[in-house]
Amino acid sequence: MRPRYSFSSRHTGKTRNMRKQRGKYPLLAKKIVEDSDIILEILDARFPQETRNKDIEDEIKKKKKRIIYVLNKADLIEKANLNLPQDLTPYALVSSTLRKGIKELRDRIKIEARKVEKGRDKEKEETTQKVTVGVIGYPNTGKSSLINTLIGKSSAGVGSDAGFTKSIQKLKLSQDIVLIDSPGIIPAKEYSPQDQEKLALNAKLGARSYSQIKEPEIVVTKLIRDYPNVLERFYGINAKGDPEVLLEKLGKRKGFLKKGGEVNEDPTARLIIKDWQTGKIKL
Repeated sequence: MRPRYSFSSRHTGKTRNMRKQRGKYPLLAKKIVEDSDIILEILDARFPQETRNKDIEDEIKKKKKRIIYVLNKADLIEKANLNLPQDLTPYALVSSTLRKGIKELRDRIKIEARKVEKGRDKEKEETTQKVTVGVIGYPNTGKSSLINTLIGKSSAGVGSDAGFTKSIQKLKLSQDIVLIDSPGIIPAKEYSPQDQEKLALNAKLGARSYSQIKEPEIVVTKLIRDYPNVLERFYGINAKGDPEVLLEKLGKRKGFLKKGGEVNEDPTARLIIKDWQTGKIKL
C-alpha cells in the first residue's frame, strides 16, 4: 500500500531518510486525528486553499472530530487580499509573530472544548478527562511558533527549515486542555522529487527550504507568474514581469557574479526565495 502523505526533510541530500519517513508520518497524522477531540489545521493566510490537506480533512470528517482552521502569518497579507474558501469555518486569523489573534484562538478552542465536554456528559464519560487538541499542517506554516505563543513559553521546537518538527509532542494549554504537535506533512498528490511544478509549489509555500531546491530559478518564475509586480515592487526593479531581467538586475546589485562579470542566477534566485519564505516579501 502506497503512503498517502509525504514530508519535507530538513537536511539537503537526505533523500534516503526522507523516503523512510514518508511511510511513518501518515501514521502519526492518523494517530493524531484518532486521539484528538479537536484538530487545529494550521494554514498560511496567504495561501489558505493551497496549504489545506484535504486527505486529512476527510479523515477528520470520517471520525466526526471537530476542526478549527487557523490562518497563521496574517501579518504577511493585507486583509483586503484575503481570499477565504466558503467552507473554511470555523476559522481564526492569527499572527504568531506579532501575537495577534491569539486570544481569539484560545477562546475558540475553549468554546469547542466545552462542546466536547458536554458530549461526554451525555455519554456519561469521566468529566475529568482532558480535552485533546491535535495540531496539523503543511510544513513551515508556523505550527510550532503558534503553539509556543498559545501556551506562553518555548516548548515546541522551532526551526526555519521545512519539516523541523520530527515527532509528536504533547503540551499543556490549560488545566483541562492538552495540545499535540506533529510534523508538517505534504499531501502525496502534491509531493514529487522530480516534478518541477510541484517542487516550485512546495517552495512557494515554504514546504521546501530555499537551501534544498535544485532549480531555484523555476521557483522565482512561478512567484512572478502567480504574483505580478510583488517581487519587483519589493526589490525596486522594473523587470516587466520577466524573471530573467529580475535575476540579472538583482544579481548585479548584490554582486552575485561569476568570472567574467556574468550574473550567477542560482544564489540570486535563492535570495529571492529566502526573502519570500522568511516573510520579508508581503502580499
